[in-house]
Amino acid sequence: MKKSRFTDEQIVTILRESETGSANAEFCRKHGISNNTLYNWIAKFGGMQSADVCPFGWLNIPKTF
Repeated sequence: MKKSRFTDEQIVTILRESETGSANAEFCRKHGISNNTLYNWIAKFGGMQSADVCPFGWLNIPKTF
């Protein structure tokens, strides 16, 4: 599998910036992504904050024992 150019935290930051209201075509060109990539990211990461995308996801799992 190909490694992504952007980390999950960077993607969330880019999506928060996209909510400011600029045109999608101009925004995608600025960040070097396609419109399809933007919509896929919105579907996957939409509504998340940077804190929600912890690289150590296992830290957020409550201990049950």
